Amino acid sequence: MQRVFNFAAGPAALPESVLQSAAAEMLNYGQTGMSVMEMSHRSSDFERIIEEAEADLRQLTNMPDDYEVLFLQGGGSLQFAMIPINLMKNGKADYIHTGSWTKKAIEEARRYGDVKVLASSEDGNFSYIPDCSDLPVREDADYVYICENNTIFGTKYCELPYTKGKPLVADLSSCMLSEPLDISRYGLIFAGAQKNLGPAGVTLVIIRKDLISDELPVFAPTMLSYKTHAKAGSLYNTPPCYNIYMLGKVLRWIGELGGLEAMKVRNLEKARLLYDFLDGSSLFKGTVRKRDRSLMNVTFVTGNADMDKKFSAYAEARGLVNLKGHRSVGGMRASIYNAMPIEGVKALVSCLEDFERENG
Repeated sequence: MQRVFNFAAGPAALPESVLQSAAAEMLNYGQTGMSVMEMSHRSSDFERIIEEAEADLRQLTNMPDDYEVLFLQGGGSLQFAMIPINLMKNGKADYIHTGSWTKKAIEEARRYGDVKVLASSEDGNFSYIPDCSDLPVREDADYVYICENNTIFGTKYCELPYTKGKPLVADLSSCMLSEPLDISRYGLIFAGAQKNLGPAGVTLVIIRKDLISDELPVFAPTMLSYKTHAKAGSLYNTPPCYNIYMLGKVLRWIGELGGLEAMKVRNLEKARLLYDFLDGSSLFKGTVRKRDRSLMNVTFVTGNADMDKKFSAYAEARGLVNLKGHRSVGGMRASIYNAMPIEGVKALVSCLEDFERENG
C-alpha cells in the first residue's frame, strides 16, 4: 500500500529517510549484531547514541553551555508536575492560559503551590494569544509558564512574554526545532517527542543549570528530580533507548536539510500555502487570529459540523488522513510538522479546492 499523507497532531509523521535508515538497522545496528531495541543502555554503543544526539541538539540550537539536556519519560504531562516540584522555591508560579494544555498544567501545579493566571484567551475560545508585553508578574513568583504553540487550537506566540526577570518555562512540544530558537531566553524548555522530534516515549527537557536544585520537597520522588537525571546523564534508570536513537536520527536529518533556518523557510512555505487558500475560501475558514497562527497546527472549519465530517472522510479517501480536529473543539486540523513534505500540503489544498467546488 502507498504511504498516506499523515496530518496527525501526534504521534505524527516521521521523515521517510529516517524510517528507511532505522529499518536498515533494525536487525543489526553498527555491526553489533543486534537492534538498538535489544541494546543495554550501559553499553558503549548506546552511550555513543545518546551523546551524539545531545551534541547534535546543542549544535542545531547553538545552546549555551549553562544548559543541561535531559532525555526523560512520562511525556509532557509528567512535566506539568516535575516543573512545580523542582522550581517552586517560594511556592508561587505565574501561568498564561491559552488552551487545553495550559489548563492541565495549571491544575497540576496547583497541587504544589500558589498559581496565578496572568492572562488568558479563554474569552475568545483560545483563538488568540493574549497581550504579554506588561504582565502583572509577581515579585516572588518562581517562574512564568507558557505553552508556546497550542496544538489543539492552532495558536503560536509571535513574541515571548516579558517576564520581568523571572525564568520563562515553556512547553514547546508541538513547535520544537521548527524554526531558530534562542534558548538563552528560557529557564526551561520541554517537548514531547511525538510531534516534531521522533516517536512517542521520550520527552526532551532543556534546563538552565542554576535552576537544578538539590533541595526538593520531602514528598518529591527521586525520579521526579531534575538533579537525579542530570547527574546520571539521563541514564539513572533504563531510558527509552530506541526513541532516543530515533530522535537522534531526526536531529541529523534536520542538520542535513540546512538546520533551523532552512526548516523555518520550509515550514513558512507550507503554512502560507494552506493559509492563503483558507483566507480566500468561501467554504472553509481559519479559526485563529492571523498574527497568532501556528506554523505547525492549522485549524479550520466550514461552520457546519456535518460538512466538517464529510470533508474529513472525503480527504481520507484521497490518502490525506487524520484531519479531524481534536474531539474537544471539532472542525479540522492539519498538523504540518517538519516531516510533512510540501507535496502533502499541495495535495491537501487541491483536495480542499475540489471539495469546495463540489459542495460550495
